[in-house]
Amino acid sequence: MKRKVVFFALVLMMVGAALFAQEAEAGTEAAKAAMPVWRYFAAALAVGVSCIAGGMAVGQIGAAAMGAMSENPELSGKALPYAGLAEGICLWGFLVALLILIL
Repeated sequence: MKRKVVFFALVLMMVGAALFAQEAEAGTEAAKAAMPVWRYFAAALAVGVSCIAGGMAVGQIGAAAMGAMSENPELSGKALPYAGLAEGICLWGFLVALLILIL
């Protein structure tokens, strides 16, 4: 798992460097035409990574909640806020994507 996290962090750093690199001739029409493609790619990456991470978190929380509820049925409502917090990760990824596309 640690290798996957390091791999994705390295990929994000490489993509980030390419996204924010300035070209020598920023006033050309080719540079202006290429910009929206990177914006869409960055927005898709923000939503995709955040939703995958949120799904993994909800899966872990759901498994732990089911195990706890099998031993004590009174704990059924206590796991719901944690699942909501994990789903909030997806919402933040979506908001970041909107900001990338709007600005």
